[in-house]
Amino acid sequence: MTASEAPRTIVFVHGLWLTSESWQGWRARYEAAGHRTLAPEWPGMGLPLDELRLAPRASRVGLIEIVDAYAAVINQLDERPVIMGHSIGGLLVQLLLDRGLGSAGVAISPGGVKGVARIPLSTARSGLAVLGNPANTRRTVALTRRQWHYAFANTLSRAKSDELWERYSAPTPGRPLWQAATATLNPRAANKVDLHNADRPPLLIHANTADHTVPASLARAAYKVQRKTGAVTEIHEFPGRPHLTGLVEGWEQVADDALDWALGFPTGPIAAPATTATAHPIGKHR
Repeated sequence: MTASEAPRTIVFVHGLWLTSESWQGWRARYEAAGHRTLAPEWPGMGLPLDELRLAPRASRVGLIEIVDAYAAVINQLDERPVIMGHSIGGLLVQLLLDRGLGSAGVAISPGGVKGVARIPLSTARSGLAVLGNPANTRRTVALTRRQWHYAFANTLSRAKSDELWERYSAPTPGRPLWQAATATLNPRAANKVDLHNADRPPLLIHANTADHTVPASLARAAYKVQRKTGAVTEIHEFPGRPHLTGLVEGWEQVADDALDWALGFPTGPIAAPATTATAHPIGKHR
């Protein structure tokens, strides 16, 4: 990992079926290099993991509510941070960048913005726990160990996958995935961005070639859509890595690649937001 001339702030955004605990290794690595890190929870998820797992809970939290919550955190900072997100968290990074937030963003195996219409079979299977029931738009949804192994850790043994499920898997709101999956039918989709926004901060997409949930082909499609903005857009591919790339062996290389790229773009003071974001409670689980 290349040393930065000055400490920077990195904001991490988790995805479905994870909490901010999934960023613990990355945070420790970056902080050891002198940087400041923040990893807020999605609204309503600032609870211990054992409490989140007790039972499905009512939740109408969607993409806009989550983006508003992270925007509120970012707008309280003194400088524009690097924003990194995984899976749906990678989609949230793209939505935050579309608002002009951040000095640069890294979207790891990201959910697609409106315009990425492809849904590979493995992606559909990975999302079936949510998309199999419309009622999941109003509650939290958990993955079984078997579903987790297929969607997140297919390159690992079932035993190792189960260990990671036990430590990291969390029920999360189902609405964000429904919003992304049905975007082509909604002209005001929550994952819509301005594809003429050449002032959008730089974006790096990470593609993982063994990923079932967001296959590399889907990450490439996201790259092609985002490139239409005219803003800096790049893609880096990692052979043989699964969806849970940030937690399996070799994650340090992935983390270093993300930060080295992002530090190549200058920070600056936070600009006054163009609109007032809706305030939503956001947890501080670490």
